[in-house]
Amino acid sequence: MSKAGEVAQRFDRAARERAAAALHAPDAVAHARLEAWVEQGGFAVTTGQQPGLFTGPLYTIYKALSAARLAETLEGMLEKPVLPVFWIASEDHDWEEASQATIVSAGNELMHMRIPAPPGQLGRPLHRIRLGEELAAAVADLLAELPDTDFSRPYRELLQRAYVPGATLAESFRTALEALLAPFGVFLLDGADARVKEASRSILEDELKRADAHEGLLAERARALKAAGYEPQVPILPGGVNLFVEGPAGRERLYRDDGAFQLRHSGTRLRVEDLQRRLTEDAASVSPNVLLRPVVESAVLPTLSLVVGPGEAAYFAQIQPYFAAFGLQPPIAYPRFGVTVVESKIGKVLQKFGVDVEDLQRPFHEISAELTREELPEPVVRALAEVRSALGKGSADLADAVKSIDPTLGGPVQRARSVSLDAWADTEKKILQAVKRENEVALGQLEKARLHLFPDGRPQERVLNPFYYLFRYGDEFLTEVAARFDPPFQGAGEATQRLDALRGGR
Repeated sequence: MSKAGEVAQRFDRAARERAAAALHAPDAVAHARLEAWVEQGGFAVTTGQQPGLFTGPLYTIYKALSAARLAETLEGMLEKPVLPVFWIASEDHDWEEASQATIVSAGNELMHMRIPAPPGQLGRPLHRIRLGEELAAAVADLLAELPDTDFSRPYRELLQRAYVPGATLAESFRTALEALLAPFGVFLLDGADARVKEASRSILEDELKRADAHEGLLAERARALKAAGYEPQVPILPGGVNLFVEGPAGRERLYRDDGAFQLRHSGTRLRVEDLQRRLTEDAASVSPNVLLRPVVESAVLPTLSLVVGPGEAAYFAQIQPYFAAFGLQPPIAYPRFGVTVVESKIGKVLQKFGVDVEDLQRPFHEISAELTREELPEPVVRALAEVRSALGKGSADLADAVKSIDPTLGGPVQRARSVSLDAWADTEKKILQAVKRENEVALGQLEKARLHLFPDGRPQERVLNPFYYLFRYGDEFLTEVAARFDPPFQGAGEATQRLDALRGGR
């Protein structure tokens, strides 16, 4: 049976109505589309991410736009509505990752912004942590480093509207992301939403009842992957249940414990009845882990395909048989698209030095040394080569000549050769340093280009925040990016493209 057929069998009108109730439709157009989706028996393409400060790194937006483009393609093929849905993983508790954002500052340096967790809140799910004035202060810090342009006003207002004291990072994330993605028809869903918890309750209960069997299934799959030469992305821990429960130490992993359960950090012991009561009285306090979440998504939404990043694709291979344990077919994993944004000013620097984007992935000292050597005048290069050649030949001739006097004299000759070569190598370094000083300004330009393309030595999309580009290029930035996410199904794995210079002079 095709994936579309399997989903259509499981999702009747009532199931789609329940799913639609949990989706955020930002405007009248979206509401009408949602109604048509229910009426016509539509499908979904899902993706998601933990909330991030100011929507997090660029790849969060790229995931959503990838889902939108894939949904559009599938809708044309199936002749039924296919909604792109972004799952906000607000139950996650990685505060360190969620609470930071990075831009290139007005001084052309990396600016890392972080919001400290309120006292006593570290380890709690993100949807539980309400923030104070630190949110407004973070917005002020960000705005101070972003330019005032023809495009900036609506984004300033969006940031000031979304990131307000009293909000959680998850709520602010949703407000900002919804505004940015509305033109692309992306719907948002919060994993902690009461309607989502109700729709997924049977999956969580099943995991509780059959945790031992599920662990065995996943462990067997991990062994098979290892035997095939692949290292499982997510370790299968003995006794581990694929659920987190809010306890005295925050959001804690649940473990089986002699007919009952125990929370990993606090050691709190819970009975099956205690957990079932939690699912009834405070369902948001029990949440799936990274392996169970895709199963929950497929149970809540009529998902055809799941757009995944590289890390997610790696662990998705672990959970293929896990779906079958819940009576589901896995969705089709589709790699998200990505781009490297090469602004006009950066493109000019690359052209000047004759380097490609990929060349700048290496440590800058390596790039600098290589380019400096290329700048050595030809007469200097030739003269140095002649010195080394003459020294090598002369030393060899002398070593042969002295053998007739005393065979042991070969050693001093070779040592003298080594000392001379070291001295000339030191001289060459000084020549290179002089050339480097002459080209210091130009090399500085290249170093700044690398900072934009590989900040902190990492891919741009995993570090830089989208508001850096939105303030400079407006809505056109997202439109241009989405236009390049054309999902041909052949070669979809080759999904890294380059967004070349956004209109000259910007």
